[in-house]
This record gives sequence, C-alpha cells and structure tokens, in this order.
Amino acid sequence: METELLRIAELAKFDSKMKFTSLAHLLNEQSLTQCHYQLPNKKASGVKGTTKEQYAESLKENIKDLVSRLKSKSYRPVPVRRMYIPKLNSDKKRPLGIPEHEDKIVQKGIAKVLNAIYENDFLNCSFGFRPNRNCHDALKILNFYIEKRAVSYVVDVDIKGFFDNVDHKWMMEFLNHRIADPNLLSIINRFLKGGYMEEGRKYKTDTGTPQGGVISPILANIYLHYVLDLWFEKLVRKRCEGQAYLVRYADDFVCCFQLRREAEQFYKSLKSRLKKFNLEIAEDKTKVIPFGRFAEHNAKRIGKGKPETFDFLGFTHYCGTSKQGKFRVKRKTSRKKVQGKLKESKEWLKQNRNKNIHLIMDRFKRSLMGYYNYYCITDNIQTVNDFREKIESLLFKWLNRRSQRKSFTWDKFRLFLYKFPLPTPRIKHNIYELRNEISYIL
Repeated sequence: METELLRIAELAKFDSKMKFTSLAHLLNEQSLTQCHYQLPNKKASGVKGTTKEQYAESLKENIKDLVSRLKSKSYRPVPVRRMYIPKLNSDKKRPLGIPEHEDKIVQKGIAKVLNAIYENDFLNCSFGFRPNRNCHDALKILNFYIEKRAVSYVVDVDIKGFFDNVDHKWMMEFLNHRIADPNLLSIINRFLKGGYMEEGRKYKTDTGTPQGGVISPILANIYLHYVLDLWFEKLVRKRCEGQAYLVRYADDFVCCFQLRREAEQFYKSLKSRLKKFNLEIAEDKTKVIPFGRFAEHNAKRIGKGKPETFDFLGFTHYCGTSKQGKFRVKRKTSRKKVQGKLKESKEWLKQNRNKNIHLIMDRFKRSLMGYYNYYCITDNIQTVNDFREKIESLLFKWLNRRSQRKSFTWDKFRLFLYKFPLPTPRIKHNIYELRNEISYIL
C-alpha cells in the first residue's frame, strides 16, 4: 500500500486538478492489517466493547471478513460511543465519539489515502495533524510574521463548536474535487452519518464529525482548506494593500494584518464566509487587537497602558522587549491551561493520596515531563517554574492528609523531595530555531 500511496501523492502533486477514480481497492487485507497494528494499544473501546487485543485474537479471520464486507458494499460502521470530557475551567463538557476498533482500522486506512492526496494541496499556513509539522512550528512561524514582517494588528478567532457543525453536504462536495471513487465516498459518508449511542439510545448525526475518530483530523483539514485557507490566500490577501498572514492549527487560527481597516474588514467578511458553510465564530472569544512593534507606543498614546494579549495553542502572547531593548513577542502558558492542569492534579491527588508513594511520585514525574515537553519554550521558563512550585505545594498538602497526623513539615518535605526529586524545567523549544522542513515557508 505504501508504494501505491507514494504514487498517488506524486500524481496529486503533478496535477492539482486530477480526480482519483479508483481508491477503495487500497483497503485490502494487507493494508488493513497494517492499520490494526499501527493503532495505539489500551484505548477506550466503542459500543460493542471490542478492544484491540480481543480483535487480534482472530485477526486474520476478522480482517478477511471486513474486506469481504467492504467489497460487497455491506460494511456499515457501528454508531460511536458518546462520552464527555470536562472542559478546562468550565462546567461544560466536550463530547467525544469513540468508534469500534474495526471502524478505527477502516478510518485509519482511509485517512492514509486522503493524506496522500491532500497533503500536496494543503497550504503552508496549515499546521494541524500534518506530517513533519506541529504546534511549535506554528508558534515559530507566527512569531516570525509578527516580529519580522509589517504586522500591527491580530485577529484572534474562535470557531464555535467546529467539529459538531461540519456540514456533511459541503464536506462531500469538497471531497468530490479530488475523489471520484463512489465506493470510497460512500464509506466516508457512512462514517459521517453513522450516529452515536448514548445511554442505550441511538442518535442520528446530520452534522459534524466526531472528535475521537481517527478520520476526523484529516476531514477537518480538508473542510477548512476550502472554507478558510484558499479563501484567505486567493481572495483576502490579494485584495489587501498591506501585508496579511494566516496561521492555522486545526480549527484554531490567528490572522495578522498590517492595516487596521483591513483587519476589521476581514473580521466582518469572516462571519459571512463561515455562515455560508454553517459555521460561526464565538464572538465573545474573537477580537481584533493592536499587536506588534508599534502596539505599546500606540496603547500609551491613547491612554490604555499595555497592549492587549491573545491566546493561541495554549500560550498567552504579549508584547515585550529583548535585552537589547528591541521589540519581541513573548509567550507564557495561558492562565486557563495552568489552572486546568492544577485542578486535574489536585483531583488525582485527592483520590489517590493513600497509594504507594513511589507510584504517586512516578506519576508526577511523568506528568511534569510531558508538561515541560510542550510548554518549555523561549521566555516561558519562569511560568513553568511557578507551575512546578504549585505542584509541590499540592503534594505537600495532600500527602499530609494521608492520615490524621501530619506527615511533613516543610523541612521534612524538602528532604523528601531530595529523595524523590521532581524534574527541573529547561528550554525544549527555541522559538527562533526553524527546522529545515518548515523554514522554506519563509
């Protein structure tokens, strides 16, 4: 399958208008078996409760039966299991759809095909769920635009419930631009219309692509490629007298403008553009703000003090200066993310404080290392250090509640941390270092 996918990618790159008429045959026994092995272990199971390990007990027979149903067009995805995860610092919960393992296999296979075709179509402004691109690359490019290009205004946008409101009719229309295989399109449409199970009842899905599905990220990228990226590149930028840039990671994006009137015009145009495709912005979370090398001077001139800030990919971006006194964009972990992680840590400690101390400290070591791997970027070490100290305070508080008699004084707790040290944060990502795969964008 890998050889055929490379060939498809070459053809897609050679002819941007080519339609692929025969793709469903790629979902064969060999490729789907490979997809099974590539799926992560010990993940939540779907409605039937079949795990990867259980499916593997009769893997050859199961895959053979799956391929037979795909060829005879009798394959029907099982409705996803609806579950909810709490939103950070909110009483609301985010819905997730957990597919059956067999459906994950098919979705994985389709996602590979779609990636082979569309990776050549996607624009440089898109960073989410793409090979050789990540959140830190998006932050680095955004940093470059604001510091090195003529940017004075930022439009910080939040799309309201994007994954719940993807229009199926438009989604299939966008896929038709590149795919003319009715069999593959039919399977994708069945995934979109598959519905979900909640409390024993089946519900239809007339819109949306469930978060949690293996295929959802690539479908989201395809949808926003046509709705936003191409529109911004082909129409918005060309009509601007000043400079304009877009940086998008999945449904989270920021637009930079040189001229205020063009930033405000874009904000108005964006509303009607999204409405056409059954999307809307969250107006309470979307704003046009002065941001850039002249923002601080202009803010003081009109008596506002410091320039406004904006959040993107878990970081609060604010105007600062280098040691040489030159303008530079700085970032710190957003308050919402810090509070959310502290709340999660507190709840875990509250429930598990009486477990073996080695298990507790190992959990927090791993948790902190994961936190550092993402948030330890240029200018953010102090904020990460503050977070680490708050974690230590939580440990002190809840380990002292293992019994009615307090186990620790602060002096004893320091000795305890000497024996069970927590990792120290160090810069993991230099915001001014661009990888070779990304530097060509500039």
